[in-house]
Amino acid sequence: MSQTANTFDTFAAKGIRESLSNVIYNISPEETPFMSNIGRENVKNTYFEWQTDSLAAASTTNAQVEGDDVSSFDSTSATTRVGNYTQISNKTVLISGTLEAVDKAGRRSELAYQLAKRSAEIKRDMESTMLTNQAASAGSAGVSTALRKTGSLLAFLKTNTDKGTGGADPVYTSSPNATRTDATAANLRTFTEAILKTVIQKVWASGGSPKLLMVGPVNKARVSGFAGIAEIRREVTGNRQATIIGAADVYVSDFGSVSVVPNRFQRERDAFVLDPEYASVAFLRPFQTVELAKTGDAEKRLITVEYGLKVNTEAAHGLAADLTTT
Repeated sequence: MSQTANTFDTFAAKGIRESLSNVIYNISPEETPFMSNIGRENVKNTYFEWQTDSLAAASTTNAQVEGDDVSSFDSTSATTRVGNYTQISNKTVLISGTLEAVDKAGRRSELAYQLAKRSAEIKRDMESTMLTNQAASAGSAGVSTALRKTGSLLAFLKTNTDKGTGGADPVYTSSPNATRTDATAANLRTFTEAILKTVIQKVWASGGSPKLLMVGPVNKARVSGFAGIAEIRREVTGNRQATIIGAADVYVSDFGSVSVVPNRFQRERDAFVLDPEYASVAFLRPFQTVELAKTGDAEKRLITVEYGLKVNTEAAHGLAADLTTT
């Protein structure tokens, strides 16, 4: 086939309007399961503290003589004082006055659009930070290599753990100022139901009530194959279409049901068993947008937040560590 001579086509024409969709597609995940499930509270110092306590071990010999006089008294244990540091996270935006003024596809204000993006990015940073292997640090004044950092969940958990050969729990007294020791790649284990049962039992024996199992995508798929999943079949009646169930959302253990939650922002090698009631994000300064001094033909903004992780009592949670990542 050929084109007739002097056919005026789009290749030669001028003034054809662009066809640009008025929707901006962004599939970057914004879900922060850990932050969304735990509590939120305000603190008033960069180092914030709380107290923990426990009851004496149950005794089978607590029998007394009738009418006996008290001649000695039980020892009294002091509460344990625990603390963590806050950490500052921020994002900046610089938009020229011209860009803000021109007609744009997909958003009316470039400044507002970028501020929303940066806020979501900070939330992702916070989620990742609180679930990574980071020790609490007081930092030093004006030293960029010694920043104040909040101790992460992994730096807190030391009681109810199941780890691979060579792995070690963090050692600390009042502040999670040490990281846990990861097992080497050669000593990683496949996440099994036996490992999960061990951790859940430890949490329960410590007095906790585990409610969430938080895992990365690889181990979420593995959990779906555990025998203790809540539902593997669904009855179909009438002419309704059958539903194929290919995931485990609830694991039924000997010590209660545990919701299985996948998290894109945690390390794949860790599986957390959590009681969300006993953890919270502590804000010294909540999210705020600061308008910076105008020094030219541009809009400057700073989004900042100062926060820390509070783990009310680490024995309410558990960790299956050193799991294979593929």
